[in-house]
Amino acid sequence: MKRGRTGNPRPVHRGDRSLSSAADKVVAMRRLLSAAAAAAAALSLASCSFGEPPEPESGEPPNLPTPSGAPESPATFMDVVAEGLEVPWGLAFLPDGSAIVGERGGRLLQIPVAADGSVGAPEELRTVDVDDSGEGGLLGIAVSPGYAEDRSLYLYYTTGDDNRIARLDPTTDAAPEPILTGIPAAENHNGGALEFGPDGFLYAATGDAGDEEQAQDPESLAGKILRITTDGAPAAGNPDPASPVYSLGHRNVEGLAWDAAGALYATEFGQDIADEVNRIEPGANYGWPYFEGPGGDAAYEDPVVSWEPFEASCAGAVFLEDSLVTACLRGQRLWVVPFDQSGALAGEPQASVVGEFGRLRSVAMGPDGMLWVTTSNRDGRCVEERGCTPDDADDRIIRFSTSYAAQGRV
Repeated sequence: MKRGRTGNPRPVHRGDRSLSSAADKVVAMRRLLSAAAAAAAALSLASCSFGEPPEPESGEPPNLPTPSGAPESPATFMDVVAEGLEVPWGLAFLPDGSAIVGERGGRLLQIPVAADGSVGAPEELRTVDVDDSGEGGLLGIAVSPGYAEDRSLYLYYTTGDDNRIARLDPTTDAAPEPILTGIPAAENHNGGALEFGPDGFLYAATGDAGDEEQAQDPESLAGKILRITTDGAPAAGNPDPASPVYSLGHRNVEGLAWDAAGALYATEFGQDIADEVNRIEPGANYGWPYFEGPGGDAAYEDPVVSWEPFEASCAGAVFLEDSLVTACLRGQRLWVVPFDQSGALAGEPQASVVGEFGRLRSVAMGPDGMLWVTTSNRDGRCVEERGCTPDDADDRIIRFSTSYAAQGRV
């Protein structure tokens, strides 16, 4: 994988939505080159096929491990934790094992989990005032590493003016306290992933807010991965000490996950050519809007994996041992991507639970040793022509053993 410098082959001005004709030609040519590179990569990576969607293939199931130290769960157990929800997006767990779930419309729920692993009915904690038009609303949720003492949740959500990150004490009636505002918002591409890293800092993924130039503008918070303190200040060790920007050149990142060695990976929506999994390096540029998929330009980072959107459009992500598991919307599946301990691919990505539950949004490993997954079948994108039809029980939160997922179910 390339370790390129940050760079910008043409001037970009914040807030200027026009592109020069010469720049348009550069972008168009690079997209053509990117398409050719992605097609070539597909020849060597069977999971990255292009053309009409293939029929699901049977064969060896994904090797989906149970994380070390996780409680044992039944070999092929699956149950529906909650149903009748409206686009559950954020998913995190409190120290007591209960789940915190946010619906995109602004409702914040808690799902109790008993010591024996049984779950109770979702309980509404409160409603956050959000703008849930388009792809906006209450998006990522992160639980403070010091929650037992500070009782702090962190929320990423859309207002009528911006996307923002706020701190909330769910045990009180106090309103969310914004810690970082002014993240560009739009009908589409609001990003929304929010996670605490192993270094204790808060990472947030933003979209380009429908204005691709912003992804390359270091002064804009759009199209970036941000790294901040719990008060919203730039984290120590950021590429620019005065900026929260950790990486740039992103179109729309909705999943962040760290491997056992502490390396950060992000799932990113492409436009027409390729969706990506990227290994994130501080200060690196991931090429949007100049590239989708492998670009072959030393100034930009190539993805470690790419797929055509019909089989991906992946959002939430989590590591189970050395395998990245990501939940996919349009692809209606989990992709399981094996890595070795150096961070190199250790085999072909494998698809699991293909088409069983519709569009999958968030995925997390619960303290109960189960893989928790949310569906997104009421987000307006679950349509018959894409092989998806909402039913009366949507949306759901499903949990299943890693052995169940590892069966492949294709």
